[in-house]
Amino acid sequence: MKYKILAINPGSTSTKIAVFENDSEVVSETFRHSAEDLKPFARITDQYEFRRDVIESWLTEHGYTLSDLDAVVGRGGLLKPIPGGTYEVTEEMKRELEENRRGEHASNLGGLIAYAIGSQVSIPAFIVDPVVVDEMQPVARVSGSPLLERISIFHALNQKAVARKAAADIGSPYAELNLIVVHLGGGISVGSHCRGKVIDVNNALNGDGPFSPERAGGVPAGQLISLCFSGKYSEDELKKLLVGQGGMVAYLNTNNMLDVERKYEEGSKREIFYHDAMCYQIAKEIGQCSVVLKGKVDAIVITGGIAYNPYVTADLKKYVEWIAPVMVYPGEEELTALAAGAYRVLSGEEAANTY
Repeated sequence: MKYKILAINPGSTSTKIAVFENDSEVVSETFRHSAEDLKPFARITDQYEFRRDVIESWLTEHGYTLSDLDAVVGRGGLLKPIPGGTYEVTEEMKRELEENRRGEHASNLGGLIAYAIGSQVSIPAFIVDPVVVDEMQPVARVSGSPLLERISIFHALNQKAVARKAAADIGSPYAELNLIVVHLGGGISVGSHCRGKVIDVNNALNGDGPFSPERAGGVPAGQLISLCFSGKYSEDELKKLLVGQGGMVAYLNTNNMLDVERKYEEGSKREIFYHDAMCYQIAKEIGQCSVVLKGKVDAIVITGGIAYNPYVTADLKKYVEWIAPVMVYPGEEELTALAAGAYRVLSGEEAANTY
């Protein structure tokens, strides 16, 4: 049987939409939203009707009605920590996303819009592998202070999807492999995938792991405390130093790795130095993950937008190929991953998880 699935991936300044038949894409589009478009909305959840109208108009333009769909799936938002998988959007989940109980993020809109469309035409609404997927083993949560537990926030949707793709290319089930998956984007996450579970991963959002184009990653705690009490910065300013104005933005005044790549090719010593420093930190994180997996690593899988940069992937290979073979899958396939998660439930391959 063929299922028509609408997949929705809201980003901070974009809405990505696609219609799939089973897990094969039929048509897709990315809408970019300017600062002027979003200016009327004080909070991200206030954008709900604006984004939903964009989606429904797009469906009409492509000859679809809502009643043509068999399911709708949205990118999962900031919810309570949950294991990976596909979840049906419930009233409880909807309320949490509406109220931003665990934080405000554009991905919260995915579940909300999916629920609204699903309810309108009585079809199931899902989310898949949200950023709060938490499969960490207990020892990985220990930070050194009981007041500061390590938490799991990472690019779960793309990491899990690319891990499955790598497993298929290896010729073994994902649930039987040990993989280190490296997502290289605006934020960087490096996860230890042990037989289908991400048993350790850096918090890629706010203060852990390698620095990235716009995030500071793990910084010296004592010096950070001194900055907090220096009187020079407000709380919001310090948060921005960690997320948004950290990493390459702080060092090179850009979060565009294409700019860094161009200047690297021109031989700019400054760009070369911070490029090398970022690769050094990523490689260290991969090394830590290999220890978590006790040296039994089937492959190191590199993905995300920065994986298109040949200098980054070449440098990382020099550092870590001795650990395990390196497989590179540039970009992200989040819409495909969303549709595949919904299809696994519709086809009976998996049962939907309960939130």
